[in-house]
Amino acid sequence: MAEQLAFSDALHAYLREVSLREDPVLTALRDFSAQLPGGAAMQVSPEEGQLLALLVRLTGAVNVLEVGTFTGYSTLCMARALPPGGRLTTCDITDRWPGIAVDYWRKADVEDRIELRIGDARETLDALHQEHGAGHFDLVFIDADKTGYLHYYEKSLELLRPGGLVVVDNTLFFGRVVDPEAQDADTVAIRAFNAFLREDERVDVSLLPMADGITLARKRSA
Repeated sequence: MAEQLAFSDALHAYLREVSLREDPVLTALRDFSAQLPGGAAMQVSPEEGQLLALLVRLTGAVNVLEVGTFTGYSTLCMARALPPGGRLTTCDITDRWPGIAVDYWRKADVEDRIELRIGDARETLDALHQEHGAGHFDLVFIDADKTGYLHYYEKSLELLRPGGLVVVDNTLFFGRVVDPEAQDADTVAIRAFNAFLREDERVDVSLLPMADGITLARKRSA
């Protein structure tokens, strides 16, 4: 049985050559975002964006929630995958980076599918629960401040329908999760989140060894 491959630059390039379907709007947004401070690290990879779009289609998601927008690359990928009448709600603590996204959403003709909410994600998630109640969303993507992950996850489960999917980014956190000397708040929070999710019987779970670690958690029926 083969173990996980170590991806060389050549193998990564091959992967994109035979799999990636990134159009000019997405490429332009990715290239622009990479020039921003911390942009290369904060933005999802194009293959992850493509996976998110596939997951939206596979789950038949109509209502999608995203916690952490940045410049809206993942938002755009998922919004394009929605069926007619579908809606994506994305939230960020500041409008500094999402403000860049709007022009690209418009160019891709998906601006009308996206609702952008600015403010503390905890307050936004509480507001969404008050507005829509439990079980409104079909898929939730979490890619925000790492110390907030456990809270966002719990709120997401409340907002998610049975059989819905939570997707969590950065759960291997640049490999720091296995470095005993890495005791910063973000790394400690990711370790705790991963350990918690491993034992959470409310979901079926798989941590994919892709990008910076992507965890899939499917909400079980009660």
